[in-house]
Amino acid sequence: MNDPQTEYTQRLTARRATLAQEQQYSQRLWLWRRIVFAVIAILPVLAIEKWLSFWWLILPVVVFIALMAIHQQVQRRIQRLERAVKFHERGLARLADDWSGSGETGEIFANKQHPYAEDLDIFGRGSVFELLSTARTRAGEETLAAWLLTPASIAEIKARQAAVDDLRTRLDLREDLALLGADVRASLHTEELAAWSTATPTLTWRWLPWVAAGIGAFAAAAVVAWLGFGYGRVAFAALLCESLFLFRFRAQISQVISSVEGPSRDLPLLSEVLARLEQEKFTAPRLLALQRELETDGLPPSRQIARLNRLLQTLDSTRNQFFAPIAFVLLLPAQLAYAIEQWRQHSGAKIPRWLSAVGELEALGSLAGYAYEHPQDPFPELSESAPSFTGEAIGHPLLPAARCVRNDVKLSDGLQLLVISGSNMSGKSTLMRTVGVNVVLALAGAPVRARRLQLSPLSLGASIHILDSLQSGASRFYAEITRLKQIVEMTKEQPPLLFLLDEILSGTNSHDRRIGAEAVVKGLVERGAIGLVSTHDLALTKIVDSLGARAANVHFEDHLENSVMKFDYQMRAGVVARSNALALMRAVGLDV
Repeated sequence: MNDPQTEYTQRLTARRATLAQEQQYSQRLWLWRRIVFAVIAILPVLAIEKWLSFWWLILPVVVFIALMAIHQQVQRRIQRLERAVKFHERGLARLADDWSGSGETGEIFANKQHPYAEDLDIFGRGSVFELLSTARTRAGEETLAAWLLTPASIAEIKARQAAVDDLRTRLDLREDLALLGADVRASLHTEELAAWSTATPTLTWRWLPWVAAGIGAFAAAAVVAWLGFGYGRVAFAALLCESLFLFRFRAQISQVISSVEGPSRDLPLLSEVLARLEQEKFTAPRLLALQRELETDGLPPSRQIARLNRLLQTLDSTRNQFFAPIAFVLLLPAQLAYAIEQWRQHSGAKIPRWLSAVGELEALGSLAGYAYEHPQDPFPELSESAPSFTGEAIGHPLLPAARCVRNDVKLSDGLQLLVISGSNMSGKSTLMRTVGVNVVLALAGAPVRARRLQLSPLSLGASIHILDSLQSGASRFYAEITRLKQIVEMTKEQPPLLFLLDEILSGTNSHDRRIGAEAVVKGLVERGAIGLVSTHDLALTKIVDSLGARAANVHFEDHLENSVMKFDYQMRAGVVARSNALALMRAVGLDV
């Protein structure tokens, strides 16, 4: 397979060409439909005038119906091709770093109380979730979000890595999933479907379909006897039997039919996704295991769902104004309701498992899409050693490649803390986010933006994007110390903590700040945590002196060039020598 840029471009060109052909074909069909319709409109007039027979209407009507059917198929192909074009356009946009705002942001999964989600831009416009997610179902989005919010074990990460590596080059699979349904994500109501599948059975009397079929046959014969031979008493007896039957079971039948209306919208879409996943020949153990989970009694779920769809379509046809009286006489709704209930009792319990498997496959597919589009990004190396993070040339995956400056960051071999000093806008916060996001990717099973990354299992806590809250009446300082308390509490659990503290305790005076920050940071280090702390207050860099070899100072620099502040965003050893605050104030026109 070609490189991502070439492959996407070639496929996009081919899809656009096919789309143009189908659109031209659609226009021709539309023209012929109008011509045939005009002929159909004229022929009755000619027939009334005795110029030709009414039988001449049959052929144009048949042709018109055929043209409508063909046109509908063409329109469906056009819709699929339009989605294919959009799929490859978005892929090229991601490669060009022009993807922000074009995908799902995952904001419904945002949680301000989470220890790092908001600080590291996991959700929202231009977020990690938007960059990664190509999921077509809500189950897929939920699974991906859960992986980004909860670090996995080493065994789980390695299983995901192998699965992602297997899926990486399966572009046909990812494109096919993108073409399913107009909007599977909006239509597939995961919770409603799962609740229906596991609800308590309503129709359980095993003789119900036989009794309904017998009464229905008797009623049908009675109607024929009444209309054909005038046996009204037989018809009355049949009506009485049906009335007694419906009096006994009408409530249960109605409940079954009403409860299946929601899932009946979702199951065809789920069936399409499952059918496509069933076709794929995977090699990774995790993917093979997921495929096996989908099977029930040796049958793939798409076939089981197809059987239920046939029942639902038949049930829907009983509401047709012409067929409804016949369905009523034969008690077909009762028999179909029982068949639907039997399907739910036999296969319904598997629906949550199917949804879970689909969600995991889609989440893995999202990571695989990122891996395919970033072939230079490696999988991290994982070890069971003491808490450690060693990154070579790590960069932030949300930054465009042209503006992404990479740095080496090492927290291992007894070094637990880096205190980062530097000027405003020099790159301190970006470095912290770079470390944090790469940890999130690594522990979710994804490749990382680095030349090489080695780390141990870690929990992650960050205080970078802390704001005050008018709704809760909390100041920025109170919000920050609440987050710090949360981070300190995380040291009591496993795995060990990696903390990221930006401008720690900046909301208070320098005296309290120095004492409080030193106490918090020392406490974290003493509890075995590793992490980064940034500061403008150079007094806080003295923390390193009291921690010895367990801590080190690093900094970012800037320089003034033609009255313009310049940054190289390269991390250097030691404490920063000067500040740019006054220069920045003068640069914007303040008289200082």
